[in-house]
Amino acid sequence: MTGYTDIEYAVQDTAAVVTISRPERYNAFRGKTVEELISALRTAWADERVRTVILTGAGEKAFCTGGDVKQRAETGDYGPTESGMFEIGYLHKLIRDIPKPVIAAVNGLAIGGGHVLHVLCDLTIAADTARFGQSGPRVGSFDAGFGSAFLARIVGEKRAREIWYLCRQYDAETAERWGLVNRVVAADQLLDEARTWAAEIAANSPTALKFLKQSFNADTDHQAGLSNMAMSALHLFTDSTEAQEGASAFAEKRKPDFTGYPAPA
Repeated sequence: MTGYTDIEYAVQDTAAVVTISRPERYNAFRGKTVEELISALRTAWADERVRTVILTGAGEKAFCTGGDVKQRAETGDYGPTESGMFEIGYLHKLIRDIPKPVIAAVNGLAIGGGHVLHVLCDLTIAADTARFGQSGPRVGSFDAGFGSAFLARIVGEKRAREIWYLCRQYDAETAERWGLVNRVVAADQLLDEARTWAAEIAANSPTALKFLKQSFNADTDHQAGLSNMAMSALHLFTDSTEAQEGASAFAEKRKPDFTGYPAPA
């Protein structure tokens, strides 16, 4: 795939810099965005010059705010793709499987599915203006796979449940204290810091790094099965009136009303 519209891709020294470029939608992803991110990661995987990948967002407001809920409210899906599929689950797997460290450079909001993306990256460097959190239950969505199970491995069960159940936002200092991010820097130093980490990694043995990444992943690879099941469940759930209420409320900038939906027995 060439001629990206939703992302930017560039190789700088030995790092592939992948930028989600939909700032007018707070870098929320639609189906096409996901497809282009997959293409970029596969390109970086095949390029022998590339030792690391830096994933970031365009502008100063957002790293990524997850799936484009406005698109979902307008069309009932995340828009057309070349494959005809919304392949967010495959993107999650690819971030883990690419045999090169992936560094998230979080420049603003990392919310919802955008929060899941940074969690799945090997390392996270955050601007001091970054904010982290989940929004799924508020907008009629969820991630019962890597986005919850793997998150719990990182911050612990109690913190992970708090993040998902309350849908609050947390500042970069809190995220660092909880182990969600590796380093917090001034916003104007973010990409320079990410490039410094990438260059330091690039000086090491690429084969050793590949085996180390696979070793770290081995402990949680079973969560891929949960992720597949969760994506299937989410696909069914988004057709329900309960889920549609969340998406509609977000698009209409109002508080969702879930009072008419009984708690599952």
